[in-house]
Amino acid sequence: MPERGQLIVFEGIDGTGKSTQCRKMEEYLIGKRVPVVRLREPTDGVWGQKIREILSEGRGDVSREEELFWFLEDRREDVEKNILPALNDNKVVLLDRYYYSTAAYQGALGLDSDSILRDNIEFAPIPDRAYIFIAPPEQCLKRIESSRDGYSSFEKLEYLVKVQEIFSSFQGVHIKKINSNSTIEDIHAQLCGDINELTGI
Repeated sequence: MPERGQLIVFEGIDGTGKSTQCRKMEEYLIGKRVPVVRLREPTDGVWGQKIREILSEGRGDVSREEELFWFLEDRREDVEKNILPALNDNKVVLLDRYYYSTAAYQGALGLDSDSILRDNIEFAPIPDRAYIFIAPPEQCLKRIESSRDGYSSFEKLEYLVKVQEIFSSFQGVHIKKINSNSTIEDIHAQLCGDINELTGI
């Protein structure tokens, strides 16, 4: 293992299976006796709780800019208290959502996604690997409907189409697009092969 831990993020609209794959990767790494920490954003901290309230109850009179500020503050806290300490302790950090989600979702609301990425990269470490899960938004909504009671304020088809377009536009040597139409087992095997190569386990 390298001297510094590695940051692996799982991105995509809800219903793509990213959270399932994040949990399965944690189980896999534990089985390999690799020190691992699984986190999610928004966090359960003060800022994250404000965001989750918006997701469940709607934005009300909260502006896009104010909401973005909450996301940035939540991430600053996560980086300082959780992500960097774990990386410095040579652990693999698995993160369900990161700044690509903020750029995609807030970008679909009309804010500048490139500017959002730049603002985040100033203080948040660039992932060693970012998996972006891609699936038809219509299919994702059906998955959400079958597993939850109602939708969050972020889960409307026209909006999700825009969000996925932004997710699909992200490029970088550390970014891998994952077709989540395959089976859970096939996707997990694909990710394990990539993680093995990335981490040298």
